Amino acid sequence: MKEQLRLFWDKDTWDAAKAFLETWCRDALQSGIKQLVKVAKTLAGYRTGLLNYFKHPITSAMVEGINNKIKTLKRQAYGFRDKEYFILRLYHLHTQRYALTG
Repeated sequence: MKEQLRLFWDKDTWDAAKAFLETWCRDALQSGIKQLVKVAKTLAGYRTGLLNYFKHPITSAMVEGINNKIKTLKRQAYGFRDKEYFILRLYHLHTQRYALTG
């Protein structure tokens, strides 16, 4: 059912998304699986906000990504000697590229 829920974002219209969400929540509640019941209740509580995406497809993904980069830089900045250098690094944050290491 987790993979099935991902199909919610592929719906083209508000009506299709509403029908899908209602069906998925009903099936999750009827499954009796404690974790799925909890997710279904949470999604039902946020139904209006979730469905509004299909009227106005705007997300805060860009801002969340910037916030994540700032948090990462703050963790790395533990050893910086002065605040001015940290501020300069913030200004040039958008030019940095992160790579997975390991």
